[in-house]
Amino acid sequence: MAKMWAGRTDGITDRIADDFNSSIGFDSRMFRQDIKGSMAHASMLAATGIIAEEEADTLLAGLSGILSDLESGALSFDPACEDIHMFVEEVLTARVGDVGKKLHTARSRNDQVALDLRLYLLEEIDAICAAVKKLIATVTDKAECYKATILPGYTHLQRAQPVTFGHHLMAYAMMLRRDLGRLSDCRGRTAVCPIGSCALAGTTYPIDRKAEAAALGFPAIAENSMDGVSDRDFCVELLGALSILMMHLSRFSEEIVLWSSWEFRFVELSDAFTTGSSIMSQKKNPDMAELVRGKTGRVYGDLLSVLTMLKGLPLAYNKDMQEDKESVFDACDTVKACLGVFDGMIAGMRALPENMLNAAKKGFINATDVADYLTKKGEPFRSAYKISGQLVAYCIAHGKVLEELDLDTYRQFSPLFDDAIYKAIDLSACVGNRTSEGGTSVASVEKQIKGIREFLKP
Repeated sequence: MAKMWAGRTDGITDRIADDFNSSIGFDSRMFRQDIKGSMAHASMLAATGIIAEEEADTLLAGLSGILSDLESGALSFDPACEDIHMFVEEVLTARVGDVGKKLHTARSRNDQVALDLRLYLLEEIDAICAAVKKLIATVTDKAECYKATILPGYTHLQRAQPVTFGHHLMAYAMMLRRDLGRLSDCRGRTAVCPIGSCALAGTTYPIDRKAEAAALGFPAIAENSMDGVSDRDFCVELLGALSILMMHLSRFSEEIVLWSSWEFRFVELSDAFTTGSSIMSQKKNPDMAELVRGKTGRVYGDLLSVLTMLKGLPLAYNKDMQEDKESVFDACDTVKACLGVFDGMIAGMRALPENMLNAAKKGFINATDVADYLTKKGEPFRSAYKISGQLVAYCIAHGKVLEELDLDTYRQFSPLFDDAIYKAIDLSACVGNRTSEGGTSVASVEKQIKGIREFLKP
């Protein structure tokens, strides 16, 4: 079958070349955006007198009919068509006749595909942002439930200092809030209309690019036509933001995998978001968390794929750019799926406070509070730190914890110790006294929760 671009050549390509060149198998998902863009273009052509009003009406009616038929299933995509743009134009011309051939006046597939992709990704960004906000709200609700539940905080995966589970969860709420900021920034640079850039040099027709952009909801137009058709920074930026988002979900997933293991037993996941083993009947596997962790590499791969594809391209458009879509589509699909399952998993997650507290009682995580106690009594911190370490060594040697030492033993290491040391190293006090901004005290966690709830308000 001869192609619509036949002219310089006969437009007849080998079947193998057709299959290799075709993108309709994946860019057909942009049919709504393609038709929306074409309708705005037809209206602009009429408004500027490039085509007659009645011709525009015919084009708009034809495009509306194609959209309706695609959405209802009355019309199917033709795999023989090269891409979604050619498919829509061929169907339109078949339905309305030669006037359909006027639709492509003053545009190219180069700016058309850039337009469709930007329109599509703007919707995807909005959907992903909504899902991130929902997850932040779920994490924050869970933090509210456990704002006073004590567990060990870790550094180097070694027990470090006591914190609350609510405080730990709010750390992820803060990460996700930053993800929203990155997505919002990316959205602003995606919302630039390339249509009217044409192939690369603009057009001789008296088009109104700003009016067409405004009709499509764009606040700005590409200011350089070569950049308009060759820019894919917005794809890279989105993939970068999604990669960071997935990195955060992966870190969270790793902790859930650890927390739900028998070695930790800090949380229990709901049956709805776990699986079993085919032969080990005792198993309750955190497969959803593991899959999110695994799919992070997939999104990283999508980012690397597009970066590599773009790195050696001269201006302006090159067919290599067709490779942007599958990567960015895959990343968006993957992230949306991960956010959906993650939200349900967190909502159904139950903490096991007794296990958390028992773990916090081991590992000398109140040793810093011993040093702080001495420092507040006038001992230089570095000296206080050494005394605290010596006390820990003594406890290990004698099979004790700091709370079990009598006052005479404490005073062997420093005369500054008195009965107040026992209150200072109580885990509840260790947590409650950390009232600095962003700290783990209940009051501080409540302030963090309040700040996130204010942020989430529409």
